[in-house]
Amino acid sequence: MATSTPTRSAAGPAAAPSVPSVPVRRHRDRSPRALLSRAGVNGFLIIVAVYTLMPVTWLLFAATKNNGDLFGSPGFQLGDFNLFSNIGAVFQYHDGLYARWLGNSLLYSVVGSLASTFVSLVAGYAFDTYDFPGKEKLFGVVLAGILIPATVVSLPIYLMASRAGLVDTYWAVLIPGMANPFGVYLARVFAEGYLPGEVLEAARMDGAGELRTFRSVSLPMLAPAFITIFLFSFTASWNNFFLPLVMLNNQDLYPVGLGLYQWNVNLAQVPELYHLVITGSLISVVPPAVAFLCLQRFWRSGLTAGAVK
Repeated sequence: MATSTPTRSAAGPAAAPSVPSVPVRRHRDRSPRALLSRAGVNGFLIIVAVYTLMPVTWLLFAATKNNGDLFGSPGFQLGDFNLFSNIGAVFQYHDGLYARWLGNSLLYSVVGSLASTFVSLVAGYAFDTYDFPGKEKLFGVVLAGILIPATVVSLPIYLMASRAGLVDTYWAVLIPGMANPFGVYLARVFAEGYLPGEVLEAARMDGAGELRTFRSVSLPMLAPAFITIFLFSFTASWNNFFLPLVMLNNQDLYPVGLGLYQWNVNLAQVPELYHLVITGSLISVVPPAVAFLCLQRFWRSGLTAGAVK
């Protein structure tokens, strides 16, 4: 049977005539004090932006030079524009070893971050939705895990991985990266803001089980949370250095950051690696930048979750 939304009775009091709203223009304060304040804020932001982008700008200029120009010309001066030849040299050195490192970093960052994000989302959803003994104490342990630096637990993780026979394998980097206390915290906050209890209760009353409710109702509503946690995990995994340094001995398994570090260590013995290290560093900046540019709108919407009720 068709249903309709209730409407007001015709016998009720007559509605007051609607008055068209006139948009109110807000005039900026153009007093000298306000102008000086805005100029100071904008000037500070420009200084911060220049300071932040200066290393990347230097990399871009330096990647256009050969080894001679690197030491014989100012840092922020273009060379003979050897950028494309330098990129080709990077990918051809040692039979394309850099390409393998780049692929390893994508494996650790994309696959590892997807797994870490899903685990964090499930854990945060469980903390928000279900009541079980010791729930808040267990969540307190998760919060305490945020305060522990990753380098502190690297040695215990190495010892456990050594006993499990996982050292010098891809799993030695992928499995520890799945534990993300900050992601669990974010997932619980997102679940509190995005998942009304009435929607979950309605799904259960319609006969959906817990897995079906999570897959078909909760997961689509938590899509901004998924993207936000994934970006944090992707950035942390891409910049992860100490754990691969401890876990990996085979250079074929290195991520790009650890590989560039090994090239940098050998600069005294192999000086021709200078332009390869610089160009390789510039290339390694591209994937995280592309990820943020493609997913930033989801990230911004996720960060504002719960700001407006």
